[in-house]
Amino acid sequence: MSRVRGRARPPVVLVLPAALGLAFLLVPLVGLLVRTPWAELPRRLVSAEVGEALRLSLVCASLATVVCLLLGVPLAWVLARADLPGRGFLRALVTVPLVLPPVVGGVALLFVLGRRGLVGEHLDAWFGVSLPFTTAGVVVAEAFVAMPFLVISVEGALRAADPRYEEAAATLGASRLVVFRRVTLPSILPGLVAGTVLCWARALGEFGATITFAGNFPGETTTMPLAVYLALETDPDAAIVLSVVLLLVSVAVLAGLRDRWLRGVA
Repeated sequence: MSRVRGRARPPVVLVLPAALGLAFLLVPLVGLLVRTPWAELPRRLVSAEVGEALRLSLVCASLATVVCLLLGVPLAWVLARADLPGRGFLRALVTVPLVLPPVVGGVALLFVLGRRGLVGEHLDAWFGVSLPFTTAGVVVAEAFVAMPFLVISVEGALRAADPRYEEAAATLGASRLVVFRRVTLPSILPGLVAGTVLCWARALGEFGATITFAGNFPGETTTMPLAVYLALETDPDAAIVLSVVLLLVSVAVLAGLRDRWLRGVA
């Protein structure tokens, strides 16, 4: 009965602002699709400029996601299960990149990992490694802004998982590594997959931190968002094609996670 009442006809006073809000979100996307040169789309997609930006974006976003998995899953476990002082403050710090302007994140990376940065000067002096304005710098920038999406999703899954199964496995003699691999990971797999997809999509669309920390060098650091920015001045049709590709990726991600979200609100 409560579910029926919750789905009753909305008040008229809410319909107009709701319709305006929906139009505000959808009309720009519809306008982008209307302006898309569909007849030239196949040719544009196989052009050298678009193909290069697409390849670089996919490679860098995938590598950034791997970095986020290697670092973010253990971090999420610590935030969810470890008894640490100041854990709430640590969780707040982890989520800072979610609300931090990406350009500010790029500046922070530049002053830490740049050749004269706190860590970068030692990487350059000891190992000859320079991250800014390189493809590796793109991966670092994307991982910085995308990792919180993975951490939050995995931490939520860990908090929702029943720890009694892990305790039972431990009492049967399983080591901590075996428990984590055979019990914990399967129980949080939906959250892990959702966080990984969100992380990859966020990395794919990153612009501000990338252009600040890695620059904009075609074939080396020019990802799709940066290519859209450049193409707007010289070739608007190419910018529209790249934008449509990013839009389709976003829609695919949302469609893939739809069932998970519906289960979460059911």
